Amino acid sequence: MRTTLRPRRAARTVATVTALTLGLALAGCGGSEGEDSGTKEPGPPATSASSLTLPSLKGEKIEVAAVWTGPEQENFTKVLKEFEKRTGATVTFVPAQDPIVNFLGTKIAGGSPPDIAMLPQVGAIQQAAAQKWLKPVGPEAEAQLAKNYSPGWRDLGAVDGKQYGVYFKAANKSLIWYNNAAFENAGATEPKTWKEFLATAETISASGVTPVSIGGADGWTLTDWFENIYLSQAGPEKYDQLAKHRIKWTDPSVTKALTTLAELFGKPELIAGGADGALQTEFPASVTQTFTGGDQPKGAMVFEGDFSAVNIAQTSAKIGTDAKVFPFPAVGAASPVVTGGDAAVALKDTKGAQALLTFLASPDAAAIWAGAGGFLSPNKNMNLSAYPNDVQREIAKALLEAGDDFRFDMSDQMPQSFGGTPGKGEWKALQDFLKNPKDITGTQERLEADAAKAYKS
Repeated sequence: MRTTLRPRRAARTVATVTALTLGLALAGCGGSEGEDSGTKEPGPPATSASSLTLPSLKGEKIEVAAVWTGPEQENFTKVLKEFEKRTGATVTFVPAQDPIVNFLGTKIAGGSPPDIAMLPQVGAIQQAAAQKWLKPVGPEAEAQLAKNYSPGWRDLGAVDGKQYGVYFKAANKSLIWYNNAAFENAGATEPKTWKEFLATAETISASGVTPVSIGGADGWTLTDWFENIYLSQAGPEKYDQLAKHRIKWTDPSVTKALTTLAELFGKPELIAGGADGALQTEFPASVTQTFTGGDQPKGAMVFEGDFSAVNIAQTSAKIGTDAKVFPFPAVGAASPVVTGGDAAVALKDTKGAQALLTFLASPDAAAIWAGAGGFLSPNKNMNLSAYPNDVQREIAKALLEAGDDFRFDMSDQMPQSFGGTPGKGEWKALQDFLKNPKDITGTQERLEADAAKAYKS
């Protein structure tokens, strides 16, 4: 078993708990012209008076490795700058490559591991812990986690009863953002079911705009398409079984989900640039091309998480007016909600590394990035007023109200060689499927062969 997800009190998905909340919240998030809806410089952390005490680290140097680039790196650097200000330490951001576990392995073999790494997969935490690379969080960080996080989020960062990870950044990966002008021009409305979604896509296509933008060059976006369909259609129990490879990828439930996904992937005229164009489009471009060109964008809708707001902010579109959002449409009984996240782990047991873990587990640190936009925090004690607009506040509220009854990104729970490596495993199989969505049986056979190999290693 590769995941630290503990058994849920009830076999249900957050879809049944928060989809209604999210749907109602987002339906009312049209915003107003005067509403602040872009990325902004954060003000003071929007928390109650901080009780966080950090040690003096003057003269100490700390390295933090993460795969973040562009706006995400810039916003995380703001968090690190605040830590420097409070402690006197010097913190250096170390750009890492995917898969980050391989990057860390090279650093460790060379005798120069970073102090802290941000791991984007539960499977990566499991793998790094198995290699004995990680240091358990100290008592100060443990105290912040106990105070600020639900047990489910703490469990995701634990391995064999030891706490290694602090989930600093979360994600709601079940959202579809759309160009409001393109929708209005086509007379389209927000769909609630998969059937309605496909009909909406056809309506937009008939207006002369390609309906769906897909960042297929990044294989993880395609795993998210599959997971949302699978969770809604097959249900949470099957989702958990497939995540742990307790059922095979040749299972009929996978056949059904791929058949459903092929209803979109099999119509290249509905995809910006067709399959070939999508496979050459990276995720950031899939978002920005949706919100440039007025009511004639390259794509009218783009599926991805709340973090898409960072990329929308790079355009002139305003969230809540030009850029709106609705929950991933229900394929089965209810809309799915899949979450993801990035956890901070220590590779050195130093005073500075433990202090940074403590800071990242606090509401103070979370509020800094929240204010900059494109960020969700699982920290239940961070004031929601830190978020820059009502859309992001409502998405964050729905995430927190889910409590521990959620489903984490399936590919992130798997061995990284299968679920998180560019050009391999699930990423590659689904890219090939986008190119040839008729080959459902062959896709399942390749997925199963790669999964079986990864889970044995």
